[in-house]
Amino acid sequence: MKRLILVRHAKSSWSDSNLPDKDRPLNERGIAAAPKIGKWLADNGYQPDQVVASDAVRCRQTWAGISTELADVANVAFVPFLYLATDQEMLEVMQTAEGDTVLLIGHMPGIGDFARELRRDPPPLHDMFRRYPTGAATALEFRIDEWPEIQFGTGVHLDYATPKDL
Repeated sequence: MKRLILVRHAKSSWSDSNLPDKDRPLNERGIAAAPKIGKWLADNGYQPDQVVASDAVRCRQTWAGISTELADVANVAFVPFLYLATDQEMLEVMQTAEGDTVLLIGHMPGIGDFARELRRDPPPLHDMFRRYPTGAATALEFRIDEWPEIQFGTGVHLDYATPKDL
């Protein structure tokens, strides 16, 4: 059995229009939301043993905030390939994962598409699941032994939350 937690980075800042998109930091709302996501993960027993995230500044900062509420994770990787990755590219990354519970932090539209495509059951009855707003988190479970077995349409929904819910 494997678990996957998908998180869209927290709210980022647009205050400096000269910054390249990849270098945009979190804004105040995003900085406040990231630990709330981490607390929600901890409170629900979703402690990752591996983190794979885009190397964009806002994803790094999202992980930094989330991690304040969790036990230490030794296996953390910031992957350039995940910056604006598609759902198919995220699937390929997950097929190389090593942990039993993996947290993946990414961007729209890929992360929202990935959350929808992985599920074998209907999406949660939550107004925001389709939009997958900043800071949204989905927990899925897969009845697989190893990550190379993960496929679209095989995930079982465990939970979903947005920072607004928390």
